[in-house]
Amino acid sequence: MTQPINVALAGAGAFGIKHLDGIKNIDGVKVVSLISRDLEKTQEVADQYGIGHVTTDLADSLKLPGLDAVILCTPTQMHAEQTMQCLQAGKHVQVEIPLADSLAGAQAVVDLQKKTGLVAMCGHTRRFNPSHQYVHNRILRGEFNIQQMDVQTYFFRRTNMNALGQPRSWTDHLLWHHAAHTVDLFAYQCGSPIVKANAVQGPIHKDLGIAMDMSIQLQAANGAICTLSLSFNNDGPLGTFFRYIGDTATYIARYDDLVQTHAKGPETVVDVSKVDVSMNGIELQDREFFAAIREGREPNSSVAQVLACYQVLHDLEQQLNAA
Repeated sequence: MTQPINVALAGAGAFGIKHLDGIKNIDGVKVVSLISRDLEKTQEVADQYGIGHVTTDLADSLKLPGLDAVILCTPTQMHAEQTMQCLQAGKHVQVEIPLADSLAGAQAVVDLQKKTGLVAMCGHTRRFNPSHQYVHNRILRGEFNIQQMDVQTYFFRRTNMNALGQPRSWTDHLLWHHAAHTVDLFAYQCGSPIVKANAVQGPIHKDLGIAMDMSIQLQAANGAICTLSLSFNNDGPLGTFFRYIGDTATYIARYDDLVQTHAKGPETVVDVSKVDVSMNGIELQDREFFAAIREGREPNSSVAQVLACYQVLHDLEQQLNAA
């Protein structure tokens, strides 16, 4: 029998819970430690999921005997430093998107991963959502090529709240978090690097200190283009909606749902239930992480694979700062 993979999970907020729910469905994996800043609330979550060790310090978990891997669902500003902390402790690590909030931070993680040879993966979940996998598989089979992607990432978030409506201790960011999903997905789906990128942003919020609206244009080396609109000011509907305009079809992906649109007639629902073993993108992301550990290989969405995304984000930030 294969030995279980013992995992510590840092961050018991909205996304940490999503990972815990996904891991419940994966054989041979055990969450042995839960780390978060509020010990009482962390203990409540640990009790709910049967996790025996609770702490507010990642270093405590890294010392546990038999610990193999760590999943980081902590504030963005901690991602690069904590990922390197895990790698330096000899642990495989998956960090939620974004890998870092600077190109220098992302590059430092990639350099350390290469030195250690450990599995290090970033949670670019769109690569794993069945709706996007369906499109990707059609592209790989030569049945579909992207001419344009039109993407809307819209929230109504004027205070620091998470997906569960709970207060955050940190400020979210349209460029370094939400744009990262689309920038990476566009290049991944096109199979072609981004060679042009432009951005404009709206006013800076007086309290949060970030732009609440942003528009980004991208072009891949193969000629495909992408237009991305992002807002924290949108009063519904919320979420991210992807329109794939291709040479043989047009698709709209709404999280794990996919429809094909037609110039004449109603949308056609595309059945993506058999694309993978689950309809849960987070679970599929975690399955890839653990499979890569067991098989001793580079995972899809490794830190090295997604580094190009952070180069683009860096270039866009330079543009916005100079405007």
